[in-house]
Amino acid sequence: MRFIDDQPGHDLTYSDVFMVPGRSAVASRLDVDLATADGTGNTVPIIAANMTAVSGRRMAETLARRGGIAVIPQDIPVDVVADVIAKVKSRPLDCDTALTLPPTATVAEALALFPKRAHGAVIVVGAEGRPLGVVTEADCRGVDRFTQLEQVASDRLVTLPQGITDAEAFQILEEANVKLAPVLDDTGRLHGVLTKPGALRNTLYKPNTDASGRLRVAVAIGINGDVTGKATALVEAGADLIVVDTAHGHQERMLDALKLARKAAPDVPIAAGNVVTAEGATDLIDAGADIVKVGVGPGAMCTTRMMTGVGRPQFSAVLECAATARRFGRHAWADGGVRHPRDVALALAAGASNVMIGSWFAGTHESPGDMHYDADGKPYKDSFGMASARAVKARSATDSGFEQARKALFEEGISSGRMYLDPRRPGVEDLLDSIVAGVRSAATYAGATNLSEFHERAAVGVQSAAGYTEGAPVPSGW
Repeated sequence: MRFIDDQPGHDLTYSDVFMVPGRSAVASRLDVDLATADGTGNTVPIIAANMTAVSGRRMAETLARRGGIAVIPQDIPVDVVADVIAKVKSRPLDCDTALTLPPTATVAEALALFPKRAHGAVIVVGAEGRPLGVVTEADCRGVDRFTQLEQVASDRLVTLPQGITDAEAFQILEEANVKLAPVLDDTGRLHGVLTKPGALRNTLYKPNTDASGRLRVAVAIGINGDVTGKATALVEAGADLIVVDTAHGHQERMLDALKLARKAAPDVPIAAGNVVTAEGATDLIDAGADIVKVGVGPGAMCTTRMMTGVGRPQFSAVLECAATARRFGRHAWADGGVRHPRDVALALAAGASNVMIGSWFAGTHESPGDMHYDADGKPYKDSFGMASARAVKARSATDSGFEQARKALFEEGISSGRMYLDPRRPGVEDLLDSIVAGVRSAATYAGATNLSEFHERAAVGVQSAAGYTEGAPVPSGW
């Protein structure tokens, strides 16, 4: 990456910079390869942050199916994490996991399940997992909540055989005028569900899979407690990547924990952070990190900068740490501060191998939280910072009341923020479509066919606040 003018003497955020187009021989955005080379296996450079309100098994499987990876938070017991890993790795690559209920289940039960998946349907299954019908939210409108599903399920059941081409599946769904259909294996049992957008996405994304062809998942651990024991257990459970995580990554306890994790997991990629300086990145790499996680204070739920004054504008932090990591043959993730596809593109231009997204993904069907509705009926989910009082309380649940009260005095982060679902993009795949389209287009503007070329060819300038405003569309007219 180069600055089109002299690099300024002050640090920069994503909003402070812009890219200029260069001569390009790239004919189509589909010619751009977004696969990363940092050991994650990602075919798109997107990671769901290790936040309780963001990354659970639904987020992990959905994002991995489209080429990214999710990081399961550190506060979850190891046995529960092992169960999550097993579930993610058992999920299909070619279609979404179905929501299922027996025919005697009620409409109320179905209504509780609809928000759990973006496809918004429940498959009514009978004996041996064979589908009997499909129930959507529209089928449940105006129906008594205690009505059994066998009375409201659609009589016309369209199914797809496993192994059908995506073009053929799309055509069948189009001609039948249905939004989705159950996919059946060769025994007639339910394999999953496929929507028309899902069939299209199968042709545009490549799943992030391990050596056995199963979806990948990452897990975070903290720097306290039995680091060796937890890292060992996670490797045995099948974690594909370990993230050693703490808010202040440039500290002695982190370096000690990182060395222990490296020894316990010699063959698994390890990311560690967070840091914002070349010195911090160097120390983490020396301690065994394959990837340094960059960002202090840019997250939507983070109050660190306002509470402490500590942090660094994210574009400059990523630029410096990524350059340092490259000198050692290592990599850097940009963690936090992205609110638009342009921010993701700029983080990659600065040298990040992957971009970590938190609260932006919290407001989707696939995030772990329950769906809520405001006074106007708009759906939202709760999001909260991982250093907030809410997260600290969950993390210290086994402590004495006295210790919990002491720790509550030192919160940094918002304990409850409403992340509204975008009616145009309510699922994480919808957001991913937008992000990937923006990054691919940015690469074509730079004349790049892959992320390495993108970083090499990107030309960046510095703009005023008015310049940023000029580039933002008018949302609803003059």
